[in-house]
Parts: sequence; structure tokens; C-alpha cells
Amino acid sequence: MSDIEQYRSTFMAHLEQKNKVKEPINLYEPISYILNLGGKRLRPILTLMAADIFEADYRSALDAALAIEVFHNFSLVHDDIMDGAPLRRGKKTVHEKWGVNTGILSGDAMLIYSYQLLESYPDAIFKELMQLFGQTAMAVCEGQQYDVDFEVRDNVTIPEYLYMIQYKTAVLVGAALKMGAIIAERPKEVQDLIYDFGINLGTAFQLQDDYLDAFGDPDSFGKQVGGDIIANKKTYMYLKALEMGSAEQIQELGHLFSVKPEDTAKKIATAKELFLETGAVSMTIREIAVYTDKAFSILEMLPVDGSRKEMLKQFGIALMKREV
Repeated sequence: MSDIEQYRSTFMAHLEQKNKVKEPINLYEPISYILNLGGKRLRPILTLMAADIFEADYRSALDAALAIEVFHNFSLVHDDIMDGAPLRRGKKTVHEKWGVNTGILSGDAMLIYSYQLLESYPDAIFKELMQLFGQTAMAVCEGQQYDVDFEVRDNVTIPEYLYMIQYKTAVLVGAALKMGAIIAERPKEVQDLIYDFGINLGTAFQLQDDYLDAFGDPDSFGKQVGGDIIANKKTYMYLKALEMGSAEQIQELGHLFSVKPEDTAKKIATAKELFLETGAVSMTIREIAVYTDKAFSILEMLPVDGSRKEMLKQFGIALMKREV
């Protein structure tokens, strides 16, 4: 069994032990449902991996890993409500299955539970984890608000978009890694290095997620393909298409993203065609590589032996090669 598989199987056993349905059932059953829907378990694996790389017993990071996974899924429940998304990982979203009110309340309970999970750590480590967790949670909320704001703005810039995805997505990847370093009691400068590695890897990850939202395999993507296009989201591809397109293409794209037509399949197909024709797709793929390379450059500065760095690097490469 590889180290990654060991982390995943150990985490899943911990999740199963902690994820119990209790009364009131309509509060806790949706929590169990979303946590059992699957997913890559990227963030908890990174927490365990970081603790291990910095020579702590990775099992000591299990509660922190679960905290980051519960928080991540809480944000998905609320994001799906805000986006009106029907599917999550190929199954009905929580609000579709139980209603919006239960979705909001169960999401709130998940947020509270994620903080409670950190109470198992010694006072000094608990304080550091809580400070990081609080900063991260607020950044995620800020990123989500920017995402909402951008849907009704016509003048979103690429730097603004990159800032938004770093707050909405990348900070959680950085925090997952830094939590492992905190539990391993590494110096602050080492914690900051692994955090910066995570920020760049997380940015690349989100850019690829945006790409896959339009061009992923509909049978295996697990979400509604073209969901960002239907919701008029100003993704990196959309902004690049505006930057690189002809006047006619820019006008067509602007009109396409200002309306909600009945024929969503046609809207998705037209947008994808424009993304390809303007070169926005190839530029997005290039930007994914830029942020991945930045992450790997930071990784080289970590004061750990080469085999431990290689494990993180290979995990990052596997993420960037994913098709779903």
C-alpha cells in the first residue's frame, strides 16, 4: 500500500468512526450524506502528509484532517444553495434532497463541528490551529462573496479573479498543509513555506477545476458540466476569451453571459466553442502549469529530505493530471 493510500484509508476509517447520525435525524443525516458522497479527500490527505513529512505521527493529525474536510464540505453545501446546483459528485445536492432550510442549518452545524474537532489538541497547538482556521474561514467567505459579486459585474479583471480563487479555494489547501506543520511543531518559517506551496498548488487546482467544468467528461465529472457557464461565472477562460477575442467574439460572449436562455445546452456549446477559438483554453492550461511550477519551486526550499519532497511533488503532479 502506498503512503497516499495509507493516508486515505486511515482517514476514511476515522471519518466513519466520527460521522454518526443522531437526533435530530434531519440535521445530522444530511451531514452524513455529504461527507459520504466521496470526493478526492485532497485536503485531509495533505494534512496527514504534512504531519508525516515533518516527522510527526500522521495519525495525530486525524482530527485536524477531519476538521478541514468537514469545513470544506460545509462550504460546498452552502455554495450549492447559492448556485442552485442540482448535483454534487453525481448525486442530488443536500438542498435538493432535504430543502434549502435544512441545507443551511446542516451546513451551520458542520461549521461548528469543524471547530470542535480541534479541541483534542494541547493548548499551544490548539491556539495556533484555531488562529489559522479562523483566518482561513473568513478568507473563504470573502472569496465566496467576490465570486457572487463577479456574476453581476461586467468589468472583472484577471488579477481580481485570481485573487478570488486564492481566497475561495487555495487558502484551504494551504491551511490543510500548514495544520500538519503546526501539529508537527515546525518553526513558523517552515509553516509559511508549506502554506505558500499549498496556495500555488490550490490556485492551479482551481484553474483546472474551472477548465474541467466546461471540458470535463460528463459521465465522470460528478457535477453539472457547464455549470459555470449557465451561472454566468467569469472564470479565467471567460476573461481570457474577452482579452484575446475579436470584437465580434467579445460581443457574442458578452451577450451569452448576460442572459439565461431556455436552451442551456446550446449556451454551453457556444461558450466552449468561443473559448477554443479565442485561445482562452490553451492560455488556461498554460496558467495551470505556471502555478504548478511555482508550487514545486517553493517545495524545493523545504528543509526536509528529498524523498519526502518527492512524495508531495508526485501528489501534486497526480492532481494536475486528473481528468475529473
